[in-house]
Amino acid sequence: MPGEDRQNPAVPATSPKKITLREERPTAHDARSAAAGRCGASGGGQIWAICRVGVFRFNQRVPLRRGVSTPGRKRRGLNKEAYRILEVFEAMGPEPFTVQVPVEVLDDLRSRLARTRWPDRLPYPGWAAGADIGYLRELVAYWASRFDWRAQERHLNSFAQFTADIDGQRVHFVHQRGRGPDPFPLVLTHGWPGSFAELLKLVPLLTDPASHGGDARDSFDVVIPSLPGYAFSAPPAAPGAATARTWAGLWARLMTECLGYPRFGAQGQDIGAAVSIQLAAAHPGVVAGVHVPGVVAFPPAGQPVSADGQAFLARQQRWRDAEGGYAHLQATRPQTLACGLADSPAGLAAWIVEKFRAWSDCEGDVERRFSKDELLTTVTLYWVTGAIGSSFLFYHDSQLDRGPRPGRVEVPVGVALFPKENPVTGPREWAEAAYNITRWTQMPRGGHFPAAEEPGLLAGELREFFRPLR
Repeated sequence: MPGEDRQNPAVPATSPKKITLREERPTAHDARSAAAGRCGASGGGQIWAICRVGVFRFNQRVPLRRGVSTPGRKRRGLNKEAYRILEVFEAMGPEPFTVQVPVEVLDDLRSRLARTRWPDRLPYPGWAAGADIGYLRELVAYWASRFDWRAQERHLNSFAQFTADIDGQRVHFVHQRGRGPDPFPLVLTHGWPGSFAELLKLVPLLTDPASHGGDARDSFDVVIPSLPGYAFSAPPAAPGAATARTWAGLWARLMTECLGYPRFGAQGQDIGAAVSIQLAAAHPGVVAGVHVPGVVAFPPAGQPVSADGQAFLARQQRWRDAEGGYAHLQATRPQTLACGLADSPAGLAAWIVEKFRAWSDCEGDVERRFSKDELLTTVTLYWVTGAIGSSFLFYHDSQLDRGPRPGRVEVPVGVALFPKENPVTGPREWAEAAYNITRWTQMPRGGHFPAAEEPGLLAGELREFFRPLR
């Protein structure tokens, strides 16, 4: 592929390692030290960078190193609290991470694209019966000959990334520090068919609002994990583990124990919204507030449904009839579907890109909202990690989840309703019966992928919602 680097095909280390209490000076060619530097390490090496990730949160923002005294203590190395936290680090192993796909994987991808066996066109125009074969041929030709994956890698690697081991689950995440007097920690969670890359447009707007027309006092420390089984997070190993409840528990430990934030906010879309709501329901002591593009709520029992409620239910049913086949198939036969999509990059692109067109505010032209490079970055992440099958597990496992359902969510909840979002949210009175709704905003434009479609609108909404909750 264009821009391909054949001199360094090594696979990045994705398994966490134990932390050693020694300093290593970074070099210009050390990718991990470069990642640590992006996270704010102005000197020192591994232990300095990792302390900057978490330990300093417990010591008045003072990084801890050997030979560096802590407030009120003599220079005797790391104090007792620091050692306690380092024990957590040894268990979770937050490790700088660099995206670097082996050249052999890219060669195989190009070969498969060149040998695509195209189906005959069905007797329907455009996207009427699914993916438009004409557009898909154009996209695949671009993918094979002009798409520059290495350029996309460089963009992804401009954000500080790490992996951590939480109870045996490897979690990949972006962790970008805010620029302001007191950045507020915020975990953003993607959905399907997205990835962590879908949320990256938000990062500079949230971490450095002063440079984008905002107030520095609204800055955030931004954490963007990859859901288990997506991108560089390992797939869940146990049956039934791919649920919002389980992943909310992982996120709570990632934010509090691994990164050292005693209190934080959450935002999510699609599956990420479900995880964020579960965070609020199960961990209200550490979650300051949750912001989502919609909430699941039901008509009050024993009461007649209003005209607005009936109109919503009818619209929701029409959407399920027209668009819901993907979810039923991913929920009931995930392994069967994965066999086809894991073997055919053209098929994978058809399955994913069709959703970006159908669910976005693009008026039928997917490239009004997403460039070919943006679409193919998402599809390539699914391809090179082999994650399409494991990305279906949430649909399968959620229907089998028999755990207790949360009661009313009392943590403040903000809802931003984008006009082309899939019909999830009914009338406000339904939502207020189940959630502590403190903000309800009708957005002027946008669809199912608001962070990618309208990052400026969403960033402004997040600043407004979280400002009184800091």
